Amino acid sequence: MARRTLLTLLLTLLLLGLWSLSPAVPGVQARTAATARPWMNRTLSPDRRADLLLAQMTLDEKIAMLHGWSGGSYVGYIPANTRLGIPALGLEDGPAGVADGMTGVTAFPAPEALAASWDTSLMRRYGQDLGSEEWGKGANVALAPTVNILRNPQWGRSFETLGEDPYLTAMLASADIQGIQSQHVIATVKHYAANNQEYHRTTVSANVDERTLHEIYLTAFEYAVKQGGVGAVMCSYNKVNNVYACENPYLLATTLKGTFGFPGFVMSDWGATHSTVAAITAGLDMEMPDSTYFGAALKQAVLNGQVSMATIDEAVHRILRTMFAIGLFDYPTTGSPNATVTNAQHAQLAREAAEAGTVLLKNDGQLLPLDTNKIHSIAVIGPDASLSPQVTGGGSAHVIPPYVVTPLQGITQRAGSGVTVRYAQGITTTGTLPPVEAQYLTPPSGSGQGLLGEYFNNMTLSGSPVLTRVDSQINFDWNGQSPGPGVPATQWSVRWTGTLTPPVSGTYTFSLTSDDGSRLYINNQLLIDNWRDQATTTETATIQLTAGQPYAIRVEYYQNGGASNVALGWSIPGQENALLSQAVELARSSDVAIVFVNDVESEGSDRSSLELPGAQDQLIEAVAQANPHTIVVLNTGGPVLMPWVDQVPALLEAWYPGQEDGNAIAAVLFGDVNPAGKLPMTFPRSASDLPASTPAQYPGINDQADYSEGVFVGYRYYDERGIVPLFPFGYGLSYTTFRYSHLRVTPTQADYRSRIAVDLDVTNTGRRAGAEVVQLYVGIPATNVPEPPRQLKGFQKVFLQPGQTKHVHFELNPRDLSYWDVHAHTWVVQDGTYSVQVGSSSRDIRLRGSFTVRVTNGPRYVSVQAPQWLAAGESEWIETSFTNGGDLTAQAVRLGLQVPQGWQVRALSPSTFARVGAGQTVRTRWQVTAPAGTAPGSYSLQASASFVSADGPGRVQASASLTVPYPSLAAAYNNVGISDDSNPSAGNFDGGGYSYSAQALAAVGLTPGATVTHAGVTFTWPNVPPGQPDNVRTQGQVIAFSAQGTKLAFLGAAAFGTQSGTLTIVYSDGSQQQATLTLADWYANQPAPGDELLATADHWNRPPGDTLGPHAVSVYYTALPLQAGKPVAYLILPTNSNLHLFAAAAS
Repeated sequence: MARRTLLTLLLTLLLLGLWSLSPAVPGVQARTAATARPWMNRTLSPDRRADLLLAQMTLDEKIAMLHGWSGGSYVGYIPANTRLGIPALGLEDGPAGVADGMTGVTAFPAPEALAASWDTSLMRRYGQDLGSEEWGKGANVALAPTVNILRNPQWGRSFETLGEDPYLTAMLASADIQGIQSQHVIATVKHYAANNQEYHRTTVSANVDERTLHEIYLTAFEYAVKQGGVGAVMCSYNKVNNVYACENPYLLATTLKGTFGFPGFVMSDWGATHSTVAAITAGLDMEMPDSTYFGAALKQAVLNGQVSMATIDEAVHRILRTMFAIGLFDYPTTGSPNATVTNAQHAQLAREAAEAGTVLLKNDGQLLPLDTNKIHSIAVIGPDASLSPQVTGGGSAHVIPPYVVTPLQGITQRAGSGVTVRYAQGITTTGTLPPVEAQYLTPPSGSGQGLLGEYFNNMTLSGSPVLTRVDSQINFDWNGQSPGPGVPATQWSVRWTGTLTPPVSGTYTFSLTSDDGSRLYINNQLLIDNWRDQATTTETATIQLTAGQPYAIRVEYYQNGGASNVALGWSIPGQENALLSQAVELARSSDVAIVFVNDVESEGSDRSSLELPGAQDQLIEAVAQANPHTIVVLNTGGPVLMPWVDQVPALLEAWYPGQEDGNAIAAVLFGDVNPAGKLPMTFPRSASDLPASTPAQYPGINDQADYSEGVFVGYRYYDERGIVPLFPFGYGLSYTTFRYSHLRVTPTQADYRSRIAVDLDVTNTGRRAGAEVVQLYVGIPATNVPEPPRQLKGFQKVFLQPGQTKHVHFELNPRDLSYWDVHAHTWVVQDGTYSVQVGSSSRDIRLRGSFTVRVTNGPRYVSVQAPQWLAAGESEWIETSFTNGGDLTAQAVRLGLQVPQGWQVRALSPSTFARVGAGQTVRTRWQVTAPAGTAPGSYSLQASASFVSADGPGRVQASASLTVPYPSLAAAYNNVGISDDSNPSAGNFDGGGYSYSAQALAAVGLTPGATVTHAGVTFTWPNVPPGQPDNVRTQGQVIAFSAQGTKLAFLGAAAFGTQSGTLTIVYSDGSQQQATLTLADWYANQPAPGDELLATADHWNRPPGDTLGPHAVSVYYTALPLQAGKPVAYLILPTNSNLHLFAAAAS
């Protein structure tokens, strides 16, 4: 017995020793981790795991999850929580590949090229490879895809989009998201919402009606949530209906998280957060890229009761449950920013995607595909063909390719030894011109070549330079790194000076390209002013110069985070004529001429026109005259005007094709690939044909862009107006032909719940194998609201051998047949006859059918009529109503009204009704009381109506907002703009830690409670001690203001330049007056048009780490006219948080 026990013990020890030497067993490790950290139990749901983890987090740990941090290698970064095992979040662009200066990645074709493929399976693979490379780089949040609708093709981010149609965008985006997230990387759909221009993108308001918002601009986001399962949504810079998108309750809380049921988290675009309480209350979960509003300010808002812990917990829970759901805890990335993640498989997909997205727009006389048995010489022409191929767009979506196969290289290799391929540049490069060479530049010393560069550790070129050197030319891309010893990687500036000596006399064109700001002076004349925060942008200007004469030249540049690059280029007179002559002669002596042209698109700026930049139109026309067999290849980010289109027999759109540019286009030109791409956007004949073409529509007037075209966007607009485009939406030719036949629509009699089957056959009637994109359009009867003649509701890409026939089946669901009803605030199917249109493009309809909806649920909705304002301690009456707009009687109708907690409500008339027939409306009047002491702000009233009808029970809801005004301007103070010199950190006027000095203000008579008189108006200066809230950052606050007179005046100042906003004056009779309130920058110390200088303090208070140095700052006076004799009741302040108001008075 003892020996057996000893033997057992020895065996046990041996096994234990072997166990300790054996590899870890994942299941055992997981069980151990799940015991110590129960949220690591993979059998639990993502929500339950998030609950368990959240319960262990402190307030500081929660706040740390809600904002970006510095110090990461990615464009956005949240560090890991090692105590609880929460992985770090690395956020990285972008839609077309890993961006933000990363190398060793694949430069895929631009997303619009994938949209032109109309291939969801290809899009899913595209997403998979993108997600794989993000993961391999150590990033686990991909800032992609971009699903904003192309409203006006001048938008600088057209290349990032998936086109002009909501349905096409929604289907492709969902596939992209599924691909990205299959790699355990969170996809981020952006930019929510109505983000459709770069011009004034951070201040413009997209003013769009509810129906258009849902049918056009929100549809892709909805499908991204419901079909794609997207983990994150990025809210945009712009305002929507005058409320910033990142603090817009209707967009974030009501629609995205409510109607769409989005369970993930919302992050801001970089710097798009404008408030703390308003933003997180509205539904923003994460501020990027820093902690200006969601760091210490958010913690303080929790501690003082402005933000509830429940609100914080919900935001953190959304982030955690998404991380669990996508696999960031269970499959943590092991990659690093320095890893090489591109590979042959990804390169092959890049080529395949570029081929699939190429659209054949014209092929007269079947010039294409090129037959190497019949042609012996090819002229390849244009800078885009060899010197500077446009393979990717600019800004945050710019990807650094590991290599680029130029069109010249691809064509030369494919043509083979039997065909002579020669190249001519034709014109100077478009966009960024060739760098100004050192031999023409002389530093101020007079000896050597180049320019003297003085580098500063601030963005204002102030103080002494920390680095001085001679740079041979200005052509730098620092990729966000330091430009030299002693210079920080971000927030620095440089000034280059010297002389420029031109080689010949004539008109010179200069180009200045930069991310962020730059400007060029010649002989102290400002020639190019590019001085603004922006993604990579090129500006050009011309000037007459004389050969051999030295000209003083000065170039200035500043960097404010993110990418960093600057390049000075020029075009020497006479070069153009020589280059063009060479191209024409080469074309004339060749069998075929292929001209490659491009535009240059980038985040940060819109295209000034749809014309091809530079002399590219003239190049095409000259070559076409020299050779009747001219082929034009467009590498553009969107539609361009083509005055030469009738002069060329063949034309292709290849978009921004990525690193495999030359191989892909050669495969299409020579017929190795049969083009099957279709346009995801309409190409207009002229600029006058564009939708949203008036200044009020685009780019807007006074930062108000009116989307008055409504749902008539893209092809909907052209169809509704009867305008013939140059190339319609969905258009694209093939090297073969297709026949459509045997259309069948069933059932032909339906109701609002029916699904409609659409069946047909497609036959390849040509001699080549090829693919056809079969497009299904539906015409909804325009009974209740205007409708376009057709809307895309289905598409299938069908691959067919010569002579082969395939059956195509579509199914239309009720959503496909619906319009958004602004009364019911939901999708409604109306009765009437619906047209079914199947074709090869939106203008090439091959088969037509119809069906009829006889019975509809109609718009059944509840409405609320309420006043805009309700003072604390007062009562108002409110009316709710229920309308039955359907064909079915509603029975047992009960109306209700829910008010904020602590408020009182009672019905003044009946609220229950036995039956409400078709077309009838019933109403209930209520009395609502806001208790005394109710905090100022906006409050929601929720009206409801429940009922029973033949299709079952139903419930509809609607909401209205009541605003409890601030009793005075002083009661609305929300910013500490004045600090004591002994405690400067107590103030933060501008959000950067700078503030007015209380001592310096006192020296000019501005002390707490002081009476200040200016221009006949008497004010009271804020009667608060330094370090306490003393001014209002205007965010649309409503202020009770009982006064009358002839003018309304303010004391205040602006931050970050002169600022303006719309102030609304509400009179006691209910009438309103709007006026523009303008204040100059406090830093400028001089008034702007519309205000006057009140006083200048001789110094300000600065934060630790200050880079701006000592400076005087000012306070200004401005006045607006009042309607004489009419008492004022309320003021609605502008929604511009860079406007600051200290005092207000009427006179």
